[in-house]
Amino acid sequence: MLQIDHYHVAYGQSEVLHGLDFTVAPGEIVAIMGRNGMGKTTLMKSLMGIVPTSQGSAQVDGIDVTALKSFERVSRGIAYVPQGRMIFPTMTVQENIETGLTTSGSTKVPDGIYELFPVLLDMKSRRGGNLSGGQQQQLAIARALATNPKVLLLDEPTEGIQPSIIREMARVLKRIRDERGLSIIVSEQVLSFALDVADRILVLENGRLVHDEPRSSVDEAKVAGFLSV
Repeated sequence: MLQIDHYHVAYGQSEVLHGLDFTVAPGEIVAIMGRNGMGKTTLMKSLMGIVPTSQGSAQVDGIDVTALKSFERVSRGIAYVPQGRMIFPTMTVQENIETGLTTSGSTKVPDGIYELFPVLLDMKSRRGGNLSGGQQQQLAIARALATNPKVLLLDEPTEGIQPSIIREMARVLKRIRDERGLSIIVSEQVLSFALDVADRILVLENGRLVHDEPRSSVDEAKVAGFLSV
């Protein structure tokens, strides 16, 4: 569903990602781990078209999206939940989700989204800025799902969220994958969440992939070593 080949990303003369190669299968959840500054957010932003690629390519469902603008990538099936959630604080919950409908052609929030996040149904007339951090994260995911994506990118989704909500988020993401057949990429520093949600663990170190292993055989101590400061 997602294929990344010889992927380089730079800010001016400073290269951040050095020739990444990986694939994500349909219905697979991949966690990309690494310490701060290793390139996780840069990878997410480049896949979304916010930061340009200097070399290499990204394909979604066989279609090269490397040169497309962000809104064009959304129409090709990429959805993005940025670090810090970035919901619209003065708009209601329902209005926030409706901003994701522009590419789907729908004018009504699908019932399935509220079924995934029942708290949002209860709060659909409340302003997004009045929600807790965990509720805002659910809202950001719901808004992304409203675009009817094939690939969902989540950048540091557990940041600033209490442990009980993190466990619930893992359950919901696996349900989204199972029910919608989505491929999900999560950039993450919390190893317990990654092990709970992912089918595969990748580790970024100084802009290079240094570890790629299925969850079923992952060496937790080795991965934890990459994450330690």
